[in-house]
Amino acid sequence: MKMKTTILTTTAALSFICSYFLNLAMDNANQYLAIVAVIFMDGFFGIIAGVKREGFKTYKAIKVLRTLVAWIITLTVLLMVEQGFKGTAWLSETILIPLIVFQLISSLKNAADAGFIKNELLAQILGKIDQHKTNEGKN
Repeated sequence: MKMKTTILTTTAALSFICSYFLNLAMDNANQYLAIVAVIFMDGFFGIIAGVKREGFKTYKAIKVLRTLVAWIITLTVLLMVEQGFKGTAWLSETILIPLIVFQLISSLKNAADAGFIKNELLAQILGKIDQHKTNEGKN
């Protein structure tokens, strides 16, 4: 009887935890998908650029998955804090948007190194980003 109670208690606790994370993920699926897409895009172009430069390196390909897991954990914790405390709805945007922008810039550079984007176009894009940052700093 005691073993049955322990199993039921453990099952109920695990079901609660899994349903909590399922609801968290489904309510914020767009944020999770955006992070996965940005990381995989950067990883895709980075691996192709790396193959052109120095050949395929397994540890660099695995780094993409490690980065993805770290970002997903970060987003999950931020969303949990946002749900747990009123007035913190700005956290995920404030922390993750700059990281996503830097990851997108890295993707563009890797795409240029891989030959998908011309270096002149990359220079134009980065110049416009710098110009935008300069104009925003003056306001």
